[in-house]
Amino acid sequence: MSFLFDPAYHKVGKNGVCAPASNMCAYLGGSAIQTVGDNPVTAYRQLVQQYAKDLNGNTVAPKVAVGEANATFMKNPVGAMLSGLWPRLIGVLLKRIPKFGFLLGYSFVVGEGDPGFAAATCASICSAPFINPVRLVEKQQRAYFKTTGTEKPILEILSEAKAKNFAPLFRGTIPLMGHSLASAILGLVGQPKLQKYVQKELGASGSFSGSATNLVASAVVSPIYVVVTNPLSRLEVIMQTNSIKGKAISPIEAVKEMTADMAKFGLKGIFRGQGIGIAKAIVSLTLFHEGRMYIAAKFKASNESKLA
Repeated sequence: MSFLFDPAYHKVGKNGVCAPASNMCAYLGGSAIQTVGDNPVTAYRQLVQQYAKDLNGNTVAPKVAVGEANATFMKNPVGAMLSGLWPRLIGVLLKRIPKFGFLLGYSFVVGEGDPGFAAATCASICSAPFINPVRLVEKQQRAYFKTTGTEKPILEILSEAKAKNFAPLFRGTIPLMGHSLASAILGLVGQPKLQKYVQKELGASGSFSGSATNLVASAVVSPIYVVVTNPLSRLEVIMQTNSIKGKAISPIEAVKEMTADMAKFGLKGIFRGQGIGIAKAIVSLTLFHEGRMYIAAKFKASNESKLA
């Protein structure tokens, strides 16, 4: 991460083009906007996936799980929609700085301009240990909504993890790496490339604005992203929502649980929350890139005014 102290990293380009450091700030700002906007959908999706098993540990039909998630939201809609928001916002720094740092840093070091697939691979693997604890705390906050009706305090979660030398904070790291890789390749690299293509093909006439092409690109990428990541998301939920005080669920045990779910309910057992995930991905990608581009444009406008 020594590139952060390289003067070139903070140097404004020609015609007011954002410095890499400013670009990093734009990514973080877009991520914060995305986090607040998609949190209700994120929370609902987790509950739909988590309630695949009832309180007795029995696997239930997808419709039953959706009904349980709806009942939880109806009992405390505001609390459910805001659950996990604080760790996610804190995670904008704890999660996104390493992820975007490796993504943009790799691109800066190798001089490839816009982040490519190699940068996405580097970011997904190197940032996972930083991201996982935040994702686990977020999920643990919602894990007991069904029994308590409220989110679990962060300090209580950390206290339970401390009793086990904080090892539980890294449950689910392996599926997260795959999830993060798909997110980086499709969301951070693929979506902007697709948007540029859509803008080139349809936006030249002015009939499609930047926001419209952003939405089109997000709508195209999102179903692919969700199909790839939904099983990985299920594995994370299985491994990260069981009691921290209890025995950890290994990746192999989590896969066996999903396999049993599929044997009982078919593909619906694997792709619980699929439709919600697609809606979430469209909202998330659109908000992120809109926020990122808006902030980057403000930086560029400020740079141009200083150069004038």
